[in-house]
Amino acid sequence: FLKSARVVGDVIGKYHPHGDSAVYGTIVRMAQEFSLRYPLVDGQGNFGSIDGDSAAAMRYTEIRMKKLSEEMLQDLDKETVDWQPNYDDSLSEPKVLPTKIPNLLINGSAGIAVGMATNIPPHNITEILNGLIALLDRPEITIEELMKIIPGPDFPTRGTIYGTEGIKSAYMTGKGVIKVRGKTDVESHGKDRERIVIYELPYQVNKAKLIEKIAELVNSKVMTGISDIRDESNKEGIRVAIDLKKGEIPSVIINQLYKATQLQTSFGIIFLSILNGTPRVLNIKDQLQAFLDHRREIVVRRTIFELKKAKERAHILEGLKISVENIDEIVSLIKNSEGPSQAKEKLINRFSLSKIQAQAILDMRLQRLTGLERDKIIKDYEEILQLIKELEELLAHDEKIKNVVKEEMNEIQEKYSDKRRTAIVAMSDEIQIEDLIKEEEQIVTITHKGYIKRMAIDTYKTQKRGGTGVKGANSKDDDFYNDIFTANTHSTILFFTNKGIVFSLRVYNLPEGARTSRGRNLVNLLPIPAGQKIKEIMCISNI
Repeated sequence: FLKSARVVGDVIGKYHPHGDSAVYGTIVRMAQEFSLRYPLVDGQGNFGSIDGDSAAAMRYTEIRMKKLSEEMLQDLDKETVDWQPNYDDSLSEPKVLPTKIPNLLINGSAGIAVGMATNIPPHNITEILNGLIALLDRPEITIEELMKIIPGPDFPTRGTIYGTEGIKSAYMTGKGVIKVRGKTDVESHGKDRERIVIYELPYQVNKAKLIEKIAELVNSKVMTGISDIRDESNKEGIRVAIDLKKGEIPSVIINQLYKATQLQTSFGIIFLSILNGTPRVLNIKDQLQAFLDHRREIVVRRTIFELKKAKERAHILEGLKISVENIDEIVSLIKNSEGPSQAKEKLINRFSLSKIQAQAILDMRLQRLTGLERDKIIKDYEEILQLIKELEELLAHDEKIKNVVKEEMNEIQEKYSDKRRTAIVAMSDEIQIEDLIKEEEQIVTITHKGYIKRMAIDTYKTQKRGGTGVKGANSKDDDFYNDIFTANTHSTILFFTNKGIVFSLRVYNLPEGARTSRGRNLVNLLPIPAGQKIKEIMCISNI
C-alpha cells in the first residue's frame, strides 16, 4: 500500500495537471464497492459510504491496485499500444491501455462534454466475456441472440430492473431508459402489525437521503400509513425498517414508496464511446466488436514484438554457437590480438559474424566454456528457432490469433467470474395498486366529528333468536354516526367541502378499524383548507 497523497501527487505532477480533489475523488470511487461493479483500487482506510459520507483526507488513506487492474496493464512494455508525450513533454504515456478486461462495459462510465453525454451502466464480467466469445465464434450473431447471453446491466448495489424494453432499446440503438427498484420484504412484528424492510437499493441512490425523504413524506402527511422508520444497516448489509400502522396494506405503501421516493429510479443509458478518436453512439454488438478488434491488435503487436526479440536473441545465440564449436581457435585469436577492437575485427572477418555477435563472444564469461554451458547454448538456440517458427505461424493465420484472444478471455473468466447481482423482471408496465387489492365489500362509517374507518362486512353477523347483540363503536364527546354504508374496496368516495372543493379517496386507502375504534379524522387523510368543512359524501363504483 502507498499513501493516497503520494499517488495523487505523482498523477498531478507526471500526467494529469488538474486539481488534487478530482484525482483523489476518482481514486475513492474506484475503491468503493457500491460505486464500481468491479473495484479497481484496493483501499485501506475510510473511503466513504452509501450514505454519502465523504472519504477521509488523502493523507490518511492508503491504496494499491487490485489484481483486476493489473490485467489492464498486461504487456504494456511490449509495444502493444501507441505512446504520446505527457503535458510537458518530459515523459511518455500510453494513448490507451492494452487491457484484457472490457472495463468500459463491466464498470460503466458517465460523463458530459460539449453537446454530448454518455451513461454506460455496469455489467457482469462473466456475461460480457461469454458475449465476446460468442461474437468471436459467430460474427453474424444478432443482438437478440446476444441479449440471451447478456440479459442486461448488473449493478453493484443489486436491486431489480423492471422491464426489458429499455434494455432492448439501449442494446439495439445505443439509447434507452430502464427502471431500477430497490428490493423489499414484509415482516410481521408485534401482535398484528407489519414492517417493510428495504435491503437493496437502486444504483447510485444515497441511503440516508432516501430515509430523509420518507420521513419528510410522513411528516407532511403525504404518506399516512407509516408509524416509524429506522436504519438498521450494518456490515452484513443494508436494512431499512419501516413500521406500518395497524391495518395498513404493505403492498400499497411499497407502491407509494416507488412513486414518491428513490426506491425506484430511472437510469438513462447512452452508449456513447470514443472509437478511433471519434465519439459514436454504439449498440451492444458494436461495443463488443470494438473490444475484440482492440484485443486482436494487442495480440498481433505483442507477437511482432516477441518475434523481433526472439530473432535478436537467435542472432546472438548463433554467434555463441559458432564460438563454442570453434572455441580453441577463437581463444587463440583473442589472445593474439592487441586490443578488443582488433579482436572484434578478426572475429568478424574469420567467422563472418556481425558486430553484435562478435561483441557477444567478447562479452562471454569463461564459465560458458564448460561442457554443460556449451550444451545449453546449443539447446537455447534450437528452442529459440522453434519459438520463431511458432510466432511466424501465429502471425500468418488469423484463426490462430482468434484462438489466443479466446484463450486469454477464458483465463480472465476463470480468475474473476462471479454471479449476477441485479435481477431482471420482464414487466415494463407500472404495477397498479388495484391489482394488489382484493375486491371485497366493506362497511364504511363516518362520524359527525369527521372520523372515518372501514371494516370487513362480516364484522357484524346476522343473529338468530336470542342474540345479545354486538357492541359497536364507543360514543365520545357527543360524537355520532353521520354515514354508514357498504362499498367495494375498489370504489371511490368523493368528499365535497362547503366551498365546492372535491376530494377523492379509494376505499382501500381508508384506515381499517375494529368495531370499537373511532377510525382516523378526515383532516389527517385529506388536505382540507383551513375554514372549510366536508358537507357531502358520495360513493361511486369505478367503471
